[in-house]
Amino acid sequence: MKAFVIDVSKCSGCYACQLVCKDEHCGNDWSPYASPQPETGHFWGKLNEYERGQIPQVRVSYVFLPCQHCADAPCMTACPVEGAIYRRDDGLVIIDPKKCDGCKKCIEACPYDVIYFNADLNIAQKCTGCAHLLDRGWQEPRCADACAHGAIRFGEEEGLADLIAEASVMKPESGTRPRVYYIGLPKKFIAGTVYDPRAEEVVIGARCTLTGDSGPYVATTDEFGDFWFDGLATGVYTLRIESNGKSLTIDSISTDKDVGLGDIALA
Repeated sequence: MKAFVIDVSKCSGCYACQLVCKDEHCGNDWSPYASPQPETGHFWGKLNEYERGQIPQVRVSYVFLPCQHCADAPCMTACPVEGAIYRRDDGLVIIDPKKCDGCKKCIEACPYDVIYFNADLNIAQKCTGCAHLLDRGWQEPRCADACAHGAIRFGEEEGLADLIAEASVMKPESGTRPRVYYIGLPKKFIAGTVYDPRAEEVVIGARCTLTGDSGPYVATTDEFGDFWFDGLATGVYTLRIESNGKSLTIDSISTDKDVGLGDIALA
């Protein structure tokens, strides 16, 4: 079965994947797999940009989101028209533009929000994995072909097994068994900058200990006084900072979202 492996850590946010998807499908009729994609409103392969944390501790992550081509696709189950949504022998899930009656039930059923409605044609549309190109001998869809950093890989699951072993899937709780696997999906972080208000200097080498729903984790402030705890599970944490006989404890830090604590005075 065909699969994608997307390494988020390699993505530079160039948007080539999103652009070539539009180039391939806007104004082109690739029936029986897809009618033309509208020029606006549809992103069958969308690069989502996430600004995480608070100034000055901010990071930007990019996550490419095509159809997940699920092994247990809820769109197929929800569709009332026989054969309108089907799975090819290679695993790609296709919406037949000739059979779709525009009921939108597949759009409502998709937990990934990757199915779009074409009001002009009264049909649902989404990523096809560039099935029309694969049938012509291409080894990968346009998005993977255009990725300069190799962040998007495509092929047989067996051939990608080593990468899949270190990857995870999006929204595993949905039980859809997607065939798009992700390496380096952003998890939560807690970061800050420690400084000495009397000396008006950052504190280098302070020991920072994070305890809570997972951990403990230990970090040391760098030459800029910064510390970062990456890859945290969602939960509530306590941070203790120690340096040269001084200490400070910050309680009840929630990682419902990424946390930039800003400048922290160690008096």
